Amino acid sequence: PPTQIPNFPLSQVSLNAWFWSTVFHTRDTALTEKLDYFCASAVVLHSVYLCCVRTLGLQRPALISIFRAFLLLFLAGHISYLSLVRFDYGYNLVANAAAGMLTVAWWLRWCLRQGRRLPHVWKCAAAVLLLQALALLELLDFPPLLWVLDAHALWHIGTIPLNVLFYRFLMDDSLYLLKANSDLFKVD
Repeated sequence: PPTQIPNFPLSQVSLNAWFWSTVFHTRDTALTEKLDYFCASAVVLHSVYLCCVRTLGLQRPALISIFRAFLLLFLAGHISYLSLVRFDYGYNLVANAAAGMLTVAWWLRWCLRQGRRLPHVWKCAAAVLLLQALALLELLDFPPLLWVLDAHALWHIGTIPLNVLFYRFLMDDSLYLLKANSDLFKVD
C-alpha cells in the first residue's frame, strides 16, 4: 500500500479560519485582523498542499514532505513579515492570489488530463472555476446592496454551494481511489 502521509484535515484548517474571520468581523482589533488574515493564508496554502497530495499521489511521499515543508516555511515567512516588518495589505493580497492561482492552474491541468478516465472530475473543475469567478468579488469591491450585502459578504455566501460541489467531488474521488486500491490488492 502507498505510504501514509499525515494530514491536518482541511476542514479543521478551514473551521479555524472561519472562526477567526467571524471574530474579526464582529470585533475588529489589530490582533483579530491578523488572525483572520493569517488563518486565511493557511487555508490557501493548505489547499495547494492537498492538491499536490492528490495529483502527485501518495507514491511520492518524500516529494510531498518536501513540498509541505516549503509551504510551512513560506507561511511562517509570510506571517513573520506581516507581523514583524510591515502589515502590508497589498503584499498579502498578491501572495494569497498567487497561491490561489497556482492551485487553480494545478487542479485544472489535472482535471484536463484525468477527465476522460474519471467522470467525476467535472465537479472539481466546476468548483475551481466558479470559486475563481467568485474571487472577483474580493477584488472588485462595491458599496453594500441594501446597506448590508457588500462584495465580501456575497463572496462568503457564494462559497457555500461551491464547498458542497467540491465535497461531492472528493467523495466520488475517494470512492474511486478505494476501488482502485482494492483492485490492486485482490487475491484471486
